[in-house]
Amino acid sequence: MTDRNKIVAPGRAGDANALNDAERFRLLVGAIQDYAIYMLDPGGIVTNWNLGAQRLKGYTSDEIVGQHFSRFYTKEDRAAGLPIRVLETARREGRFEAEGWRVRKDGTRFWASVTVDAIRDETGELLGFAKITRDITERVAAQQALRDSERQLRLLMQGVIDYALYMVDPNGIVTSWNMGAERIKGYKASEIIGQHFSKFYTDVERAEGVPARALYTALREGRYEAEGWRVRKDGTRFWANVVIDPIRDEEGKLTGFAKITRDITEKREAQLALERAQEQRARAQKMEALGQLTGGVAHDFNNLLMVVSGYIQTLKSLVVENPKGLRAAQAIELAAQRGQALTRQLLSFARRQPLNPVTIDLNERLEALRPMLVTSAGAAARIAVTVAPGTWPVRVDANELDLALINLTLNARDAMSDGGVITISVENAPLDGRPPQGLRGDFVAIAVADTGQGMPPDIMEKVFDPFFTTKQQGNGLGLSQVHGLVHQSGGTVTIDSALGRGTRVTLYFPRAQEAVETELPDRAAEVARGGTALLVEDNPDVAGATVALMEQLGYRVRTAPNARAALDEMSRHSFDLVVTDVVMAGAMDGLGLARAIRQKHADLPIIIVTGYSDAAGDADREFTVLRKPYQLEELGRAIAKVTGEGKSAGNLVRLRDGNSPRG
Repeated sequence: MTDRNKIVAPGRAGDANALNDAERFRLLVGAIQDYAIYMLDPGGIVTNWNLGAQRLKGYTSDEIVGQHFSRFYTKEDRAAGLPIRVLETARREGRFEAEGWRVRKDGTRFWASVTVDAIRDETGELLGFAKITRDITERVAAQQALRDSERQLRLLMQGVIDYALYMVDPNGIVTSWNMGAERIKGYKASEIIGQHFSKFYTDVERAEGVPARALYTALREGRYEAEGWRVRKDGTRFWANVVIDPIRDEEGKLTGFAKITRDITEKREAQLALERAQEQRARAQKMEALGQLTGGVAHDFNNLLMVVSGYIQTLKSLVVENPKGLRAAQAIELAAQRGQALTRQLLSFARRQPLNPVTIDLNERLEALRPMLVTSAGAAARIAVTVAPGTWPVRVDANELDLALINLTLNARDAMSDGGVITISVENAPLDGRPPQGLRGDFVAIAVADTGQGMPPDIMEKVFDPFFTTKQQGNGLGLSQVHGLVHQSGGTVTIDSALGRGTRVTLYFPRAQEAVETELPDRAAEVARGGTALLVEDNPDVAGATVALMEQLGYRVRTAPNARAALDEMSRHSFDLVVTDVVMAGAMDGLGLARAIRQKHADLPIIIVTGYSDAAGDADREFTVLRKPYQLEELGRAIAKVTGEGKSAGNLVRLRDGNSPRG
């Protein structure tokens, strides 16, 4: 038995100082109230009792001294012989220490920390045992609560499957892994614990040091949050929201990082789709506003051109013997024709250009157009045209489509200063309503691609705007005409370009359900001469120019500025022909006037004239429609048609083809 395991009873030396020491020791022990400190004889009988024992166990000294200490144990422990083993252990080893349930006088239990030391005299004889008991119920309860909390937290973390929750050590090594992390990232805990968390980053981000910067930011600022691409075990990517928090112990020492990762790919795609929809809406509103503006400008411009075109015919007849004057008149006529082409392009952009749609076979149409496309591309560029087998027919204004393809070819040529390849491809394109087309149904895609320098995003956003151009020459209406034609035909147009990799413009036209039509060539009609005509026009200048043209065709012309005046004229005079503008002041427009006249004079020839009008959109189903500005021959052809002296495939009298690639 070592001295460490032997407690010598105080006061055995027999001197006065020892007695004084023993007395002081008993006073000290007796005053302690937080610990039950008492003595047992070698058989386990209580021999003394302090205030702490009385407070803790409920017995007074008179009640417990002389009783066996086993009464403080539970029935289960007494039946198992635990009190006897406690004393045997203390006797044999000098000390016994344990925790367990103990019983108070009132029968209640408490969790006790118990120490029993053997007391021996200087000869080693066992005098008894010193027993110290402490109530640690609250501490044990707190520890159990902490363990329960930690267990619940672990269960919670393991049960969360929508978030990847895991820990990494200060160096970024994964130390824990929940089910959400396994579901999102694809790794089992056994596969990833012990690996560095940078494994989840892309190669580019690892090379740029993004994982290390994330930990450094979390350590420096107390938190790191970001979004970016992350990589699953199978190599697929997902867009993640990541939060990293540093974890420190009670002393403030860094023990690691808590990392939360959430897969927000669907949310990001929905947000991007919303942004695209908002951009498309803003773009559509802008284009609609521009369309309304250009439509109004085109109407007024057509009236101006009508004056120029009408009087130039008279002027040419007056200067036919004057070469210098004739050249001037011809130059004015050419300028008017160019102005006419500009208004056509403006109206195309505004989706108000009168169209003559027919169902066509694109393979045949492109084959017929190929020579003109080759000429437009120039000597430095090569044209490649491919039409996929089984391509559906489309219903479109064939001449306007030709003009659109020529405009696109010219743009592609200009984008390839050193030459290259212009590819025109046609294929069926079933669309599901998703961007960038935003349409649903069966469509045919006509793509014009070049190998030129491409365009930056800021330029690409403006290419369809009227009058926007990057060329030194040109009016900026080529792509506007393309945009207007496609949308007016029920389709859409997309553009894909980037600097250094060329440009691809794709036109989407709805699939036609009708059979392909055979186009009949226009037949020039003989000019009708003679008779009395009523001209209804509220613009005096346009009226004067039109009268001059009609007089050249042999008509005597009376004029009226509005529908009421026209009806008054008809009540007083008889006419062989009525020519009326659509837009005019008053309660009745030209179309209403024409219908009123037809009710009374069913056989009277009527021509509807318009520069631009929504009201005239369906007028060609009832009347012959003449579009401003028009030339003498076109007016004559319209008169011949309505008077039965000429033949035409339809009621619409078209302008002379303006398919010149200029502009």
